[in-house]
Amino acid sequence: MNDLSSGWNHLRGIEPLSLCDWPGRTSCVFFFGGCNLNCPTCHNFDMAWNMERLPLLSREDMKSFLRNRAKWLDGVTITGGEPTTVPNLGEILYEIRKVSKLPIKMDSNGMLPDILEDILQQGLADMFAVDVKGPYEKYPALTGQAVTAEAAQKNLEKIFELAEANPKAFYFRLTKVPILTDEDVETAKSYLPDGFDLTIQNYIPPRRDHAHADNEARRPVGDLVD
Repeated sequence: MNDLSSGWNHLRGIEPLSLCDWPGRTSCVFFFGGCNLNCPTCHNFDMAWNMERLPLLSREDMKSFLRNRAKWLDGVTITGGEPTTVPNLGEILYEIRKVSKLPIKMDSNGMLPDILEDILQQGLADMFAVDVKGPYEKYPALTGQAVTAEAAQKNLEKIFELAEANPKAFYFRLTKVPILTDEDVETAKSYLPDGFDLTIQNYIPPRRDHAHADNEARRPVGDLVD
């Protein structure tokens, strides 16, 4: 298969070792470009909408890295951008699992719940970190008018159903961006199923000059492979 004919051409960055992307695990992080939202507070500006500006990491680069480093890792984190928008994502996750034998965690904005459900049912990822951006009525402003309040509610409620059925496979996060009040945060918390907590992340104003690999820590995207 030609890498450029599939989702592999979305692979645009790597963090060889992270102690914070998967709580309780040391993981590497692979960054995939492209996103279905237009959040004005996004830190991964180029990764989300201008991935062509970032170096391409090939499928063979990824496999080589995993073969050499997997024994020192507890897992693999897949982030973006928005991974659920990547073509042939299942193929990529399957290959990561096959090469590394490691559990996989995936970050998502939750707006394509059918993709997450399919990945979960196929056993292609073990953990999903899903963003709850705020109250449903603020989703248009929070996402650059990419999602209506009605669509946000419909999509997240399906995610919450998946989480209730698979409680060990999900956790939820909210970044307290400037337009969110404390009341908004409490409203977002109230959406979660019983037994789930909402992890609150501090907001750091984005820098637009280049992409950043981590929304909170603002690490530069890497392209290091052995």
